[in-house]
Amino acid sequence: MTAVNVYLNFNGNCEEAFNHYKSVFGGDFPYLGRYKDMPVQEGISSCSPEIGEKIMHISLAISKETSIMGSDTGGEWAPAFQKGNNFSISITTDSKEEADRLFTGLSLGGQVTMPLENTFWGDYFGMFTDKFGINWMVSFATK
Repeated sequence: MTAVNVYLNFNGNCEEAFNHYKSVFGGDFPYLGRYKDMPVQEGISSCSPEIGEKIMHISLAISKETSIMGSDTGGEWAPAFQKGNNFSISITTDSKEEADRLFTGLSLGGQVTMPLENTFWGDYFGMFTDKFGINWMVSFATK
């Protein structure tokens, strides 16, 4: 079953925001990754200690069907941060083929910011802004 959730971006206060959301909704964070936890990639230098402590990805289940996810903006993405444009619609699919189909259809006429590809965290994942200015993330858990 394809799931659709909201992905929130923060300007350095993601952990504070998610701790607040957790105090309201309850539950636990199934995953909390920091930028310092990312593997070093060819052509990309390691991040500063300050950026390294920021949240790369976090999620909090709200119900069996829904969760909120988020991260701090950082690096080259930080200048584009504005309150009001700091969210994406996140789609998780049951197959790589469905991820390809949705990504291709929804991104038509828009701007791809990360093509669908296998990632270090184990998902087949990509991002784009559609022709209407809406930010999307599409993923399929390959593991």
